[in-house]
Amino acid sequence: MGKLLSVNLLQRVVVALVGIPLLLWAIWVGGLVFFALVLVLALFAVSEFHHLAAQKAHPPQLWAGLLITLLFQLNGYWHYAEAWELLLVVVLLLMVMELFVKEGSPLLNLGSFLTGLLYVNLSFFSLLRLRFDAPDNQGQVMVFLLFFCVWAADIFAYFGGSMLGGKFIHRRLFARLSPNKTWEGFLAGLFGSTFMAILYSNGVPQLSFTTAMATGMLIGIASPVGDLVESMFKRDAGVKDSSSLIPGHGGVLDRFDTILFVAPLIYFMAFYH
Repeated sequence: MGKLLSVNLLQRVVVALVGIPLLLWAIWVGGLVFFALVLVLALFAVSEFHHLAAQKAHPPQLWAGLLITLLFQLNGYWHYAEAWELLLVVVLLLMVMELFVKEGSPLLNLGSFLTGLLYVNLSFFSLLRLRFDAPDNQGQVMVFLLFFCVWAADIFAYFGGSMLGGKFIHRRLFARLSPNKTWEGFLAGLFGSTFMAILYSNGVPQLSFTTAMATGMLIGIASPVGDLVESMFKRDAGVKDSSSLIPGHGGVLDRFDTILFVAPLIYFMAFYH
């Protein structure tokens, strides 16, 4: 068991050493580089959600989800149609396709497929919009802030929960879906995210302290929700990880579950505050 844990830890470290600089570089460069990264992540995430849906229903063929994802993310970059127009066409086409499916329940088939398709694509779409179209040219700043706060929340929550979990608040945060999550871990994650946002704002003059503080607190509160949402789907599908794509980390949904949930919230904050 100890050897297995050490191998897993080594895999996680190696992936982090390669993946984090690549991600930060893509955010910095923006343009087609960032778009290409988001597109690849979205395609893998939709594929993984399709696998989860297939454990409970008979969703439409995977190629349909991948094609829709490609079109939707391309639209996020080039803006050739309104998002709602594209969604309307997608829903109509999928309902027509379901007419020819003889297995399972149409409600379950389409419901499970559309849930993952819309969640993944709309969330990554909001991340693209945040990076490219945020007011006052703050897209790069806000996306960096988003990732830094999510990482800080995860790290502080992990160590806070490991060292203090259950010592002060004996009731678990959400035992039904994640028995290991504690209130102490949640509060540590909230502190970590807020602290990171304040630290980041000190080095970025164009980012106001108020915006940074509000963003850090929002991410600290919402981060565990994103993880719980994915846990809910995985438990229902009866799987431990969404895939084994990323050594030591599981799949894209496992690694980016918090980003998927938080990105739309930060998008709304940036565009409508």
